[in-house]
Amino acid sequence: METQEEAELCFPQLLNISCKKNTRPQSESMLIYVLIFVISLLTVILNLLVIVCISHFRKLHTPTNLLLLSLAVSDFLVGLFVMPFQILLIEPCWLLGDLVCVLFYFFAFVITGASVVNMVQISVDRYVAICDPLHYSTKITQKRVRICVLLCWIYYVFYSFIILTENLKRPGRYNSCYGECVINVIGAVDIVMSFILPVSTIVILYLRVFVVAVSQARAMRSHITAVKLQSSVTVTVKKSELKAARTLGVVVAVFLMCYCPYYCVSFSGSDIMVSSSTNIFLVFLAYSNSCLNPVIYAFFYPWFRKSVKLIVTFKILQPQSCDTNISEKM
Repeated sequence: METQEEAELCFPQLLNISCKKNTRPQSESMLIYVLIFVISLLTVILNLLVIVCISHFRKLHTPTNLLLLSLAVSDFLVGLFVMPFQILLIEPCWLLGDLVCVLFYFFAFVITGASVVNMVQISVDRYVAICDPLHYSTKITQKRVRICVLLCWIYYVFYSFIILTENLKRPGRYNSCYGECVINVIGAVDIVMSFILPVSTIVILYLRVFVVAVSQARAMRSHITAVKLQSSVTVTVKKSELKAARTLGVVVAVFLMCYCPYYCVSFSGSDIMVSSSTNIFLVFLAYSNSCLNPVIYAFFYPWFRKSVKLIVTFKILQPQSCDTNISEKM
């Protein structure tokens, strides 16, 4: 008959080296699972809509939308792969073995990192479009964007491999008992590469865009008595630029709100258990950015709403639907 001590172990047959179960109230567990399921499902559906829209309609095959497509793919994988597997990490015991544990973290690093870098690339794209519009078409081409997207993913594959090298060489070396899923990375390096540099880049680009938008708005007001045709053209340009600046502002604010709590705790050196409620909240707050990205980047564009209507009404199944004229105006 199983003793009470054995019942509290993840692997009763490994009496001396097995981890102990860390049970939580059933109501708390159910709340966590429901939230994970809802966020994961929304992330998959919203990003899948973005992927289908941009991939199907030829009018949407622009450099900016290629970046949106790459971002949607990475965020889609976060919802499809990273979030569901995170449930196993918050369970009392990890049952899939040490190698699967390290591989999960490896792919999670690649996917989430690519999502952040894609957001940086979109900020660069908007910066050039607003601050140097005359040379945008020559600087930002589809070929260059494809290369940048490819390099983005390759970079984070190598980065994840390097930062997890010791863990990949000997899976489970940092586990204190059998049934844990623990890795060790150089925290300072990861914080700089995954948070400080991307955030700094985005903030600097946004501030530059904001300064340009404000200066042009002032110029517009100072020349209010100019020729009507000139004024009307100026107003159109300035409204577009100000709207792009506001959109970038929302992007920066949401990104910081999602990622700052997690990295601030990591930077402070606080020791939080992987399965603790605090860590679960911080991790999924960061992952929720992948759910909000399609809302910020795509729902703000009229072409997305029009494309979704064609998708949900199955009109994309009609012949030549890929040539439908989808407006690109913001």
